Amino acid sequence: QFKLIVKNPEKPIPSGLQLKAVVEYSPELAEDLQDKLVLLIDDDKVDIPLLGLIPQCHLEIESEFNFGEMIANNEMITKKISITNHGSTSGLFRISYDGVVLLNIKPIRGVVKPKSVRTIEVDICTDVPGVINEMMKVKLEGCGFTEVWIKGVVVEQALKVLGVSCGKVLKCINFGPLYFGTTKTEQINLYNESPERMDWIAVLEDNAVGGEMGTDLQGSTDAVLQALSRRNRNVDVSTLVLCVPSQGTLMPFEKSLITVCFSPEKFERDFEVSDSLLIQDYVIFLRFETVGKRGDCLQTLSDGATATTRSHSRHVDLALMGSGLPVMVTFNPGPVINFKDCYLGEETQVLCTVKNESEFLPVSFSFRKTTHFSVSPERGKLKKKTEKEVVISFSPRHIGTFEMKQIVDMIGPVIDKNNGDVLKTKSFHQKYLTFLGVCKSKRKSILFSINPGLTPLISNPTGQYVVRGTGQFSDTAPVAILKSTQTQIHTHRKNRNCKDDALIAFPNDRAASLRPSEWNKKYRTIFTKTERYNYIDPEFAYTDSERLLRKEHKKFYIDFLSRLRQRRLEKEATRQFHIYNNPVSIGIKPAEGLTSPYISITNISKKQQHKMLALEDNCLLTSRKLAALVSKSTNKAVWSWLSPMPSSTQEKQDCSLTLTPKQLHQIFIGPSTIDFGEVSVCSTTTKELHIINNLSVHIWIQVEIKVEELQETSPLSQVVPPLTKTHIPIVFETNTLGIFKRSFSYKINNQHLGHVLVVAHALPAELELSKRELILSPIPGCLAGTEFRRTVRVCNRRNHPAGFTWKPVTAHRKTAFTIKPTRGFVEANSDLECEVVWHPRFSTLETGEFTLCVHKGKSINLKCFVKVTTH
Repeated sequence: QFKLIVKNPEKPIPSGLQLKAVVEYSPELAEDLQDKLVLLIDDDKVDIPLLGLIPQCHLEIESEFNFGEMIANNEMITKKISITNHGSTSGLFRISYDGVVLLNIKPIRGVVKPKSVRTIEVDICTDVPGVINEMMKVKLEGCGFTEVWIKGVVVEQALKVLGVSCGKVLKCINFGPLYFGTTKTEQINLYNESPERMDWIAVLEDNAVGGEMGTDLQGSTDAVLQALSRRNRNVDVSTLVLCVPSQGTLMPFEKSLITVCFSPEKFERDFEVSDSLLIQDYVIFLRFETVGKRGDCLQTLSDGATATTRSHSRHVDLALMGSGLPVMVTFNPGPVINFKDCYLGEETQVLCTVKNESEFLPVSFSFRKTTHFSVSPERGKLKKKTEKEVVISFSPRHIGTFEMKQIVDMIGPVIDKNNGDVLKTKSFHQKYLTFLGVCKSKRKSILFSINPGLTPLISNPTGQYVVRGTGQFSDTAPVAILKSTQTQIHTHRKNRNCKDDALIAFPNDRAASLRPSEWNKKYRTIFTKTERYNYIDPEFAYTDSERLLRKEHKKFYIDFLSRLRQRRLEKEATRQFHIYNNPVSIGIKPAEGLTSPYISITNISKKQQHKMLALEDNCLLTSRKLAALVSKSTNKAVWSWLSPMPSSTQEKQDCSLTLTPKQLHQIFIGPSTIDFGEVSVCSTTTKELHIINNLSVHIWIQVEIKVEELQETSPLSQVVPPLTKTHIPIVFETNTLGIFKRSFSYKINNQHLGHVLVVAHALPAELELSKRELILSPIPGCLAGTEFRRTVRVCNRRNHPAGFTWKPVTAHRKTAFTIKPTRGFVEANSDLECEVVWHPRFSTLETGEFTLCVHKGKSINLKCFVKVTTH
């Protein structure tokens, strides 16, 4: 079948020339041939092999592909596998799979063109953690069956609490005893033991089994039960425990350092209790959980189920133990300390003993500064069951009776919530003492001396005697300061009606009368009110022109200062205007000249009260708060016809926010798994995806569906207002029998991604009979020939109407049984009564059989028997 076309040379071929030969191959059978071509070169012989191959395909596929590690978050993971055709003709392939793990393989059969690659998509749903090791068989044309192994691992998002020093798993933190009002901190590592990033949040379980809130575990059972019955149960646990940070994001296999603070508080009691009996023990559970499965809080609300809190394994609990103790510091003497009476400039002391009565903790104290009293030493530290002496001194600064309140601060570590939750050493408790002291005046004898003749600047009216030690010199001579109209003693009649504002001169103020005086001032004597001569020295007094010049200068400086003040006020007004020149304030200073209105409880609307339900960002979430939030959410009215896109300015601003894990934890989208159960092929089933927004801002929900069976779902986008509940109807339609398990995704504010799993079992149409065997007996009162009748019920438990037809099963003879109706439809989740009648005739059979043929379903047989009675 090989043909050689060549013209062999008769003479040798010169150098540089060539000889051309053509070999033709014409196969007659579908088989490969092999031959050889012999080339003679002088005395040498060269064999050239000839191969004749039939065109065929050559398909190859990988024997194993691995999905790697995946997170169990209801997401559909797709991996592509290639089938390569190295041949010259197209090749067929077919895939068969019957493993345990549900795999969506597309396509399962097809053709691979020559010199090309065909891609096969394998989808796996990550809903259940476990190890995947499945095998599918691939039949390749020309190669037979090839085993392809599919491997992978689905793991839970796991959180672990590790100790900082040891690095081991931590189950409990024991803070030990602390004084009420103080704070103790411990550091831990939160570890993300999963291959994907996760958002986490800390939640206090204040209703957990085994938790204790201020119970004295050292007391008797009766005492503990009595204390529990009298204690206020509405205790906010978030004030006792602080977690910094309380939320965050962890990258794969990353550790984050977290500080846990414990601050015990004394509970208010209805009766007085001794300090030694105020020991409060705490056992609180702190739960670290991942964000993303809040939809599991909601059961199927359309079925009338109640909301419950979910429990899944994507969290870790940390037990916190500690005790709160009161400060037991006593003062002897105290709390009222009396000091001996003393005179001004003297000092009395009292020795006071400060004792720490506590058996568990030391204490540091500090006396605050108090007027007239001093303490040495002012600060100190007392170990447990020890005492220390301090000296309290009374040094009065003036005469009188003193009753001072002395504050003694107890110093310890306290969390400063107003300054970034920083731990500072400051006062956490005060003790009060009362100091009582009297400062008396010391009597001083006054000695008089005879004036030798020189009158001092300050003297008595006679100028004879001077009291030593009682006068104080001044730079100016004494002048009158009384008004002449305020005294009428010894006033002359002619001067009684003087109404001017003249000053009264003392008898010995001649020195003052000789100095330059103002020309418009008048002086009168103190007794007779006679106008006194006032000498004005022209060498020292101002002239009229000088007085006018001084007035102009004074006015110039007053105007200058006024202009400076006005310019400063204008600059300040311009600056204030620029501060408040915005669309909100519109250039008006808030509350400028306005009085705040009085608001009572009746003025608060219900809408404002509902806004209080949203949890603040600066407090730690608790399980009770979340349960109350879920309860309120499920009772809300459902909103419909929401906007698909943000339209207003406020909506656009809210929907562009990046939400924190704590805010995402307050958004319910679920259930996370929508189970349609058993459904009929070609039927339409609808279930609701609930959306509850418990935040005070708008959120934008966008649903992305790529599955053909869920394409009728609408709407796919909604802007949910604050504190609003709504839903999206998920529509499921399928024409394929078998188990359906696919997922779709959604986004919050076009940033935060989530997944919802849809599960269904598509079955063919099916009808059930109430009885498979029917016995017909005569019914009294019926016409002859029709008294043998019974009914059978045809039930349809599927969600789609099913058509049926009754066909009798006969061999040769015509049956005496009839059934009506012979054909029809049974509505979804309903039944239909069919009547069977036996018509007796001569030599008729007393047995019969019918076949219930279900359209696109399985047929069922009904056997009928007649019971004839003779009288």
